[in-house]
Amino acid sequence: MKFLLKITYIVIILVSSVYSKSEVDYPKDWKTFSSVETPLTLIGSLPGCDADVSALSEIYQETIATYCAAKPGGPGEIAVLTNNIEAYKNRNGIFKDGSVSVFHLVELKVLFVTQWKNNSPYYGIFTEDGQDASNTRGSGLHPQDCRSCHTGYKSYCFNGQCSSFLKTITNQK
Repeated sequence: MKFLLKITYIVIILVSSVYSKSEVDYPKDWKTFSSVETPLTLIGSLPGCDADVSALSEIYQETIATYCAAKPGGPGEIAVLTNNIEAYKNRNGIFKDGSVSVFHLVELKVLFVTQWKNNSPYYGIFTEDGQDASNTRGSGLHPQDCRSCHTGYKSYCFNGQCSSFLKTITNQK
């Protein structure tokens, strides 16, 4: 029985290590990025986990549920930052290689990072001081969780960039 428990423990460690790495490097200069206004940043924080968000769009409901899984009670104050403000303002998902956008959960001191390489978005989750925090599968703290949301809402997200303004852009194509 002890042998079986040891094998199970090793398998769990190996499986969790597969899901424990960000796809991008920590953006050391993130504090110098430009702040961006979005519908969420205009509110200033995400609603608490006990808030009735049923009237909000599905993507906002899932966003709140994801971040409530990261911090019971709700993550609180947020900020969106980017090192490519012009591309971000275009709201079309087209970013040059090396462009980075950060969804900052201020109270949690966590950075959800999107970086574009070869015109494709890649994701990472870090603490403010650079520790890789993408190690909790299913809690919204893994690059695949980011990708799932950023590709699952086509009327709001295009090539890794999510915004309520994208709906009109993507419908025109």
